[in-house]
Amino acid sequence: MMLLPVPAPEAAHALFAGQVPDALKRPGSEVDFVFPREGARILDSYYEDVLASAFILDAACTAEEQGYHAVCIDTVTDTGIEAVRSRLSIPVVGAGETSFLLAASLGARFSILTLWDRWSPAYRKVIARHGLEDRLASIRDIDTRPDLDELLTGKEEVVFKALEEAAHTAIEEDGAAVIVLGSTTMYQSHQYLAERLPVPVVNPALAGYLQCELLLDLGVAHSKRSFPSPEVLNDAVLKSVPNRF
Repeated sequence: MMLLPVPAPEAAHALFAGQVPDALKRPGSEVDFVFPREGARILDSYYEDVLASAFILDAACTAEEQGYHAVCIDTVTDTGIEAVRSRLSIPVVGAGETSFLLAASLGARFSILTLWDRWSPAYRKVIARHGLEDRLASIRDIDTRPDLDELLTGKEEVVFKALEEAAHTAIEEDGAAVIVLGSTTMYQSHQYLAERLPVPVVNPALAGYLQCELLLDLGVAHSKRSFPSPEVLNDAVLKSVPNRF
């Protein structure tokens, strides 16, 4: 289960599913992109983070019963990951923590390249949780409000070039040795940037998906010492809330 943090209209679902190309999927593996029924709009604040976390948990709580073997919280903000790990015993991966830890293994310091500054506090929260403050060179944005209906489709000529320029600034002025895309929705820019930048570029959508595969191969999941299961379940508490779309 690739679990997105916010609802999206049906027409946009195929764009999100493009994060994991068919050529990368293992024979016999099924990858479902799942959207919460309600919650946040665009994760622009701590207020939205709490709303999103509740409905991410709602979408994930029955994953094991549905037959899923792993869940990826498909956002660099890792919204709701602690609650989902507490509820589930199967591997639960965060695209953010996976990408930041990978970046820290690839170079001395890394920069996050994002569309707008409103996501920066959520990145810093994940960075602090993993003690990576000294490894973060910078967060660079291009002051562009995300479009969750179309992602970056049709904006390549302008947005991709702006991202490239911001990445060069991160490398040349901030000392970044690795670039991490600041959203799984930015996956369309990955190849463009990887071909033009002199440092590795981490695509969080693929990093999160492949981390799920790795944990399944290794036969390990998160420790219940760190994420204890609740004594009493109340999974139905949000079920009365209707779907947004």
